[in-house]
Amino acid sequence: MGADQNIDWRMAAASALEWWRDAGIDSLVDEAPRDWTAAPVAPVVVPEQRARVAAVAEPVVLPLPRTLEDFLTWRAGDDAPEADWRGDPIGASGDPSADIMILTDVPDREDGDSGSLFGGPVGKLFDRMLAAIGRSRESVYIVPMCSKRPTAGRIAPEIEQRIVEVARHHVALVKPMRLLVLGNAPSRALTGMDVAHARGSLHPINLEDGMPAVTVDVVASFHPRLLLERPADKARAWKDLQMLIAGLSA
Repeated sequence: MGADQNIDWRMAAASALEWWRDAGIDSLVDEAPRDWTAAPVAPVVVPEQRARVAAVAEPVVLPLPRTLEDFLTWRAGDDAPEADWRGDPIGASGDPSADIMILTDVPDREDGDSGSLFGGPVGKLFDRMLAAIGRSRESVYIVPMCSKRPTAGRIAPEIEQRIVEVARHHVALVKPMRLLVLGNAPSRALTGMDVAHARGSLHPINLEDGMPAVTVDVVASFHPRLLLERPADKARAWKDLQMLIAGLSA
């Protein structure tokens, strides 16, 4: 019987130790009395420490320039979102006072050689699209969302929000009568939808961005690089171009 009592005592002790471990007790003694079962108390952070933590967690984002001239200078400078990417930046081209602004996503590989957007076969198709509506590169304003080509060829999610903010600010500064967005990234930035859902309708978009409100009519369509892969969609792209120029003077 003595042996059975010894086994029961060991089992009871093990059970008690297991309960205290589950309760969060990690030592047998402490320098001061404490309630071992109380919820842990959050450490006190003095204002100076809180300020340092906030500075590390939330980098300061300076307001975007309020004039087009200053904005374009900033866009090509060291504070631009993609300033530390490889390659030379390719900025906006054409006439910023034109009634039509065209927003694309990123430069193509061929654009780095020419130093301008829409180079190579994509550019040739783009020029034919403009000619079909009586326009040329000089009579529209062409802007990339990214001034450099990302390594993967598309805008990374961690930088997309800032790139969208910059693109919308650019549109608000230019105030075009019509904006043609080519491809899914520009379409999502302005209409909140991919091209497949946004095309076929004129989207009046209100842009404020800390400035007087600006309303721009947006037309979404396929990027020329996609039309080279899917020629059957050229007929639908032609309808988008007709919508783009409807009601505008030649």
